[in-house]
Amino acid sequence: MTDIDLSSELVVISGGEGALGRPVCDRLAELGAKVVSVDVATRTELSDTAQVLRYRADVSDAPEVETMLGAVADCCGRLPTTVCCHAGMVESHPVLDYPLASFDELLRVNLRGAFVLAQAAARRWKAAGSGGHLIFTSSWVQDYPWPEIAPYCASKAAVHSLMRSFAKELAPLGIRANAVLPGIAAAGMARRQWDDDPAYRRRAKQVVALGELQDPRSIADAFAFLCSPLAAYMTGSALRVDGGCSLGPL
Repeated sequence: MTDIDLSSELVVISGGEGALGRPVCDRLAELGAKVVSVDVATRTELSDTAQVLRYRADVSDAPEVETMLGAVADCCGRLPTTVCCHAGMVESHPVLDYPLASFDELLRVNLRGAFVLAQAAARRWKAAGSGGHLIFTSSWVQDYPWPEIAPYCASKAAVHSLMRSFAKELAPLGIRANAVLPGIAAAGMARRQWDDDPAYRRRAKQVVALGELQDPRSIADAFAFLCSPLAAYMTGSALRVDGGCSLGPL
C-alpha cells in the first residue's frame, strides 16, 4: 500500500465522521489525497491548505448536496475525482417489531442519500466532460440476511443494485462506479454488540471465517485501492473485504 500515490486525487466521502468513515479519510489523506469529509455530525471547515476538509451536510437533501459540491469546487478549484457514497445507519430490532419510522429513516439515509450524492456528482462530471468515479458502501449482508437488521440488509442490496445501474448507464461518459463490501467491523454497533451481547458474539463467530472482527483499517485500504490507478479498469465491481462472512456459517 505504500506504493499507492493519491496526491492527484480529490475525494469526497459522505459519513466521513463515522466509526468507519474516519479511518477511510485518514488513510486516503495519508496516501496523499485531499479529502472532504461530509457529515451531519461536523461543522464546515473548508481550507485549500488542509489535507482533510470538513463540510456539514445531509446528503439525502439535494439542495444541500448541490451547495456542498459547489463549495468544494470553489475551495479546491476543481471537481472531485472520486465521490464515496458511504453515509449509513443501522438499528437492531426483530423483524416483526421493527418501527416503521426507523425503517423510513434508514432508507432515507442509506439509499436516498447514496442516490442523491451520486446523481449530483455525476451530473457535474457530465457537464464538465471530465469523467469521475463513484464508490458505494454496501455490505456482505446484501446477500446474507442477518437477524434483526432486515431493513439494513435490504438497503445494502439496493445500494449494490444502484451502483451497477450507475456503472452501466454512465460508462459512456467515462464515469465509473464500484462498491466496497465490508464484514463485521470492530467499530460502532457491531463492536458494542460483540462486547455486550453473548448471543450476537456467538452468531458472529460462526460467520467470520478469519476468526476475528475486522480492523477498520482493512476497509480503508479497500477504498484506497479503488481510489488509485490500480483500479482504473474496474466498474460495476463489488470488492468484498469481509473476512469470509459472505461464505456463510462455518
